[in-house]
Amino acid sequence: MPIKNNDHYLGNPLIKAANTPVEFTPEQVEEYIKCSNDPIHFIENYIKIVQVDRGLIPFEMYPFQENIVRTIHDNRFTICKLPRQSGKSTTMISYLLHHVLFNQDKKVAILANKLTTARELLQRLKKSYENLPKWLQQGIIEWNKLSIQLENGSKVIASSTSSSAVRGDTYSIILLDEFAFVPNNIAEDFFNSVYPTISSGETTKVVIVSTPKGMNMFYKLWKNAENDKNSYVPLEVHWNEIPGRDQKFKEETIRNTSERQWMQEFECQFLGSEDTLISSAKLATMPFEEPVRSAVDGLDIFEEPKKDNVYIMCVDTCRAQGADYHAFTVMDVTQMPYKVVAKYRNNTLPVLMYPTVIEKMGKYYNDAHILLEINDVGSEVADILYQELEYENVLLVSNRGKKGQKVDGGFGESGKVQFGVRTSYQIKKLGCSILKEMVEQDKLVVTDLDIISEFSTFTSKGISYEASEGYHDDLVDTLILFSWLTTQTYFREIIDIDTRKKLYEKRLQDLEASLSPFGFIEDGIVDFEEEKQRDASFLSRENPRRKNLELPPSDVNMDDESSFFWS
Repeated sequence: MPIKNNDHYLGNPLIKAANTPVEFTPEQVEEYIKCSNDPIHFIENYIKIVQVDRGLIPFEMYPFQENIVRTIHDNRFTICKLPRQSGKSTTMISYLLHHVLFNQDKKVAILANKLTTARELLQRLKKSYENLPKWLQQGIIEWNKLSIQLENGSKVIASSTSSSAVRGDTYSIILLDEFAFVPNNIAEDFFNSVYPTISSGETTKVVIVSTPKGMNMFYKLWKNAENDKNSYVPLEVHWNEIPGRDQKFKEETIRNTSERQWMQEFECQFLGSEDTLISSAKLATMPFEEPVRSAVDGLDIFEEPKKDNVYIMCVDTCRAQGADYHAFTVMDVTQMPYKVVAKYRNNTLPVLMYPTVIEKMGKYYNDAHILLEINDVGSEVADILYQELEYENVLLVSNRGKKGQKVDGGFGESGKVQFGVRTSYQIKKLGCSILKEMVEQDKLVVTDLDIISEFSTFTSKGISYEASEGYHDDLVDTLILFSWLTTQTYFREIIDIDTRKKLYEKRLQDLEASLSPFGFIEDGIVDFEEEKQRDASFLSRENPRRKNLELPPSDVNMDDESSFFWS
């Protein structure tokens, strides 16, 4: 039975309204069943897409796209690391369209880092729907910019990725598009609030798709999937699997963009931002570990306190208005390499409650020595911790004017003692320099993903370093304080380790190794008689070279270490 004009949905001739009768031929019934059972058959035969150069064309899938569809269809959790312009979005929405067409009462959520991106994905799905044969379509109940609903009860919504995006409802499939570009705190809130709605079913699916962008939640999920530490099936596509992309394409792209952009967007490397304090090469090799214990309020413990070990806690304070974070890190400094054994990060805790958290964790870690940053409201936290809570191991700092600030246990000039340090340009500069040395030389072990993530966006800004726009550096700030602290004489008295000396010795060892002679082999056998004759000949007064030789004074002890400088 042909569809009449008044059976079109809101006058749109490309889609049919609900309850529109359609008379199927035997061939169409057979084809409908075939499409229902095989999403690849459906996509390749009935999905049309808009191609930049050719306009509306049938979707002819590449082998890797077929593999993606099969993997999503056969598994509940899939994570895809794909290069730019690989047709990933088209592949995903084609599968989602199959899912809602051939299943009743299914809800699908398309979530992206930006609402405009999610809306664009839904528009592509609607475009493909409009170009389906009418006998394959379901009647339309709702056809809006951010949602569609079919007469079989299935529904698709589009939204930005946030903790409230799909709260309070259940979904059969959630697609997270360009998930690496979702800010870390939003990604964490999303999983904490939304994942229970997914895990309640036995056939519900989560599909995560993205091009990498630094060390973040997507990086964590991908690495854990690779190491079989979660339930996600990892799928990776190399850029040259896409027809038309060859060495010439690579060279042209690099020439028009940059080597770094190519590595991130086409080679899919988890690189940090440009000009990071910690080199990208080092960031790429820094492994992360899951904490042994975590608390809801932002505390992660990576190593429990050990008896007689020495711990230092460095504290940064914010105004707790949902923007920046309260943050502290706890370092085991008993021996080198130092190690971050715990971290805290929270942006909702009232300032007046923060000292209690600091005191509790300080006592837990063997009455750790605590260095507080006292810029802004940090001074209030320091006062409460030291004077009201009477925490004894607060590191006192003397302000010596032009000579700077010194950690000295309060033995500086009277009236100039502070319950912490005021971060200045000089302190941050020195702290950044020492932090870079310690991390890159493995003298400070960091296995927390949040810190590594902040490293990947902690970039050069003018003559200093700070978080890239939209990111945070509160945890890194605590490590900058710690790094500055290691240069203080008082620190060496506490732990009896001279950090700068250790770093210098390591540099010297590396230098000596790089300058080691090569091409000569000594067998260890010395002909002493030959040596004696050669020395006598050299020291002979007839030797012309002897005249220019200045011998050391007779009272110089050649075994003395200072004689090295004479030679």
